[in-house]
Amino acid sequence: MKDKQIENLIKAEEKRQKSVVNLTASENYVSKDVLMALGSILTNKYAEGYSVQRYYYGTDISDQIENLCQERALKLFKLKKAEWAVNVQALSGSPANLAVYLGLVEKGGKIMGMALSSGGHLTHGHKVSVTGKFWQQIPYGVDKETEELDYEVIKRIAVKEKPDIIVAGFTAYPRKIDWAKFREIADSCGAILMVDMSHIAGLAAGGAHPSPFPFADIVTTTTHKTLRGPRAGLIFSRIDNRELNKKIDKAVFPGLQGGPHLNQIAAVAVALDEAMKPEFKIYAKQVIKNAKTLAGELKKKGWRLVSGGTDNHLLLIDVASSTDNKITGKMAGERLEKEGIIVNKNTIPFDTRTPVDPSGIRLGTAAETTRGKKEKDMIKIAERIDKILRK
Repeated sequence: MKDKQIENLIKAEEKRQKSVVNLTASENYVSKDVLMALGSILTNKYAEGYSVQRYYYGTDISDQIENLCQERALKLFKLKKAEWAVNVQALSGSPANLAVYLGLVEKGGKIMGMALSSGGHLTHGHKVSVTGKFWQQIPYGVDKETEELDYEVIKRIAVKEKPDIIVAGFTAYPRKIDWAKFREIADSCGAILMVDMSHIAGLAAGGAHPSPFPFADIVTTTTHKTLRGPRAGLIFSRIDNRELNKKIDKAVFPGLQGGPHLNQIAAVAVALDEAMKPEFKIYAKQVIKNAKTLAGELKKKGWRLVSGGTDNHLLLIDVASSTDNKITGKMAGERLEKEGIIVNKNTIPFDTRTPVDPSGIRLGTAAETTRGKKEKDMIKIAERIDKILRK
């Protein structure tokens, strides 16, 4: 590379990544094939529009790449082409969610989503997000005692508020979600049911977590977490008389974006193909085994886990109430980073502290499982975490 400054920074980041224990729940490591597609000459091509409906010429190969990515996305999640459509042009998870609302909910309409403090995402209608500025969020949370979803309470809120769309999904919720109960809740108030499966997409693809597809109208996901692909987003929608897929396509383009990033779409296609291999199923199951082991070991050492444990790839530790020296999430994250363990600070349900310096930290096992870590390694990592945080 002629630009030595950038080359050196890339090498420095590569060295950093290799030298740390990465417990960031939203990160993973892609294959060389994914990187090759992402850094390919496809970045040179502009293909505004959709397959066979482009505004540029010379797009025959562009069509083939996008079509292949769509076919693989449907195949991976065992969806019939006659029943489901998938948009593969969204640049990431937040733009994907925004496109759904733009296409399906009138300005000022109601989005019912999990509150940020309970484990929801900013794009589930939080006030600091554009999704909370254009639309009204009807928040739901977790039970104060169990720190898990109370579906009866959620149903009462939905029946009272009659939201246009209900978002089931999370960014920091360590338990399985009962998709069937959310379907029942959506039907009780006439709402569209959207599932944001960004965190558990790879687990669902690998058969290690229940799939939301039998119950949802819309499913959005990032591709760079447990699915182990590049940073991108997918939007699945049922094909029926509501024309959800057509409205969403128009919201993505021309509503929000111009030409698609073909290099990104090709890299997603590679990752989707990799996720269909038998070894990916083994990987997905190991991610959960590792998370449960890590959670169990930390719990044994006296750390309070939100909801008492985990069913997926992530866990939340209430560090503020787990030690006598009252460390905060920010302090914990900084201490761990100095010792080569990367996490993120995170609010916990009913947190009395701010998101800038919350009571908790979030840990995930997807990235280290990609590196080959097993249960015995999680035991050692738990010991290190305990020792570092109790200094």
